[in-house]
Amino acid sequence: MTSAAEKATPDLAASPIPELRFEVRGASSVEYAAVPTIAFALGIEAPRGCQIRSLLLDVQIQIAARQRGYSPDSQERLLDLFGTPERWRATLRTLPWARTTVVVPPFTEATVAEVPIACTYDLEVTAARYLAALDDGEVPLELLLSGTVFFATDSASLQATRIAWGHELDYRMPLAVWRQTMQRHFPNSAWLRLAREQFDRLSAYRSRHAFSSWEATVDALLEKEEG
Repeated sequence: MTSAAEKATPDLAASPIPELRFEVRGASSVEYAAVPTIAFALGIEAPRGCQIRSLLLDVQIQIAARQRGYSPDSQERLLDLFGTPERWRATLRTLPWARTTVVVPPFTEATVAEVPIACTYDLEVTAARYLAALDDGEVPLELLLSGTVFFATDSASLQATRIAWGHELDYRMPLAVWRQTMQRHFPNSAWLRLAREQFDRLSAYRSRHAFSSWEATVDALLEKEEG
């Protein structure tokens, strides 16, 4: 005889844990965003007929810097990060870029989720400095995925299981996507971080000489140095 407790227990053998497959299908600059943002299109596939109720996805993105070549100009701009090119065998390394959590709504069998990544143009940030140093081509990325998947069993009950960090995706993002994102928010601009004391001195110099802009202030200092 089957007890009431046994009847209430879901038959997990009849409803196996869904094996999800992931694929990066592209990346684009988000046109309307408060901060510079790149959206990755993440394709997700579940077994046929599988009903995914929700997916809490943790996405970690790294720049696989060893997986591309560099022009002499880029090598010079990357000097602060990796040292001189003859040392790159030891110093060129994978760089952490971003980490975010995405909630994927219910779907059956397959869907495409948007993974938005906020970008910074602060060149004190390693990833931003690296991207700004490149000439063209593609940026080799590694996406590490983890999280929790909620799915419906054959008995219509809700189950949850963890997604291990074993899911790793490679994607070569066109550098043009990052440049378009920066150009949209900071057209023809770059950022320079100064300590407060140096900024106050520069501001006083601008005021004393009645320069109309920061560009004119810096030009005057550079011309003085070059002269």
